[in-house]
Amino acid sequence: MSAIRLLVLGAVRQHGRAHGYQVRGDLEFWGAHEWSNAKPGSIYHALKQMAKQGLLQVHEVAPSTAGGPPRTEYELTAQGSDEYFRLLREALTAWDQKLDVLSAAVGFIVDLDRAEAVELLKERVRGMREWRSAVTSYYPPGQGPESLGHIGEIMNLWASSAEFGAEWTRGLIERIEAGAYVFAGEAGENVPTTPPQ
Repeated sequence: MSAIRLLVLGAVRQHGRAHGYQVRGDLEFWGAHEWSNAKPGSIYHALKQMAKQGLLQVHEVAPSTAGGPPRTEYELTAQGSDEYFRLLREALTAWDQKLDVLSAAVGFIVDLDRAEAVELLKERVRGMREWRSAVTSYYPPGQGPESLGHIGEIMNLWASSAEFGAEWTRGLIERIEAGAYVFAGEAGENVPTTPPQ
């Protein structure tokens, strides 16, 4: 999965209807250009591709004040909304996602209801635990990585990554269960995730 699809769909969804510059501004506000492939060219390319795929509806609005072509705004279609939630759920449960994909999903986690978010994260922990068990069947950590020569360091890296990922996820679950953040269907407001206008 590419983080850019989830990031762009989520950013458009936040606005209801957004032009490329707004999407780019939101993602830069998050620093996504530093931790993902959300560079200006990839954002605009993703918008155009997802419009071709029927995930976004295109609206041509007033001409540019600089005299260029009309500004294009995008809005999620029903298919785009389904794809957004599918990507979000998949990114939260998959233990083997790249960090940029997981980061994008955490950025939009409050679009789910609290109970579902917790259950998806628990599924992620279960997957990480199973995967760590598979890795450690080749390398019993108690013997130290040296028992497999320098290749044991690879197994140690993956086992340690699984341990940290599960620990981080359990901490997020605890914060959510304790009432952190405002999830879909709840009253209140989260810290703003879009740049001030």
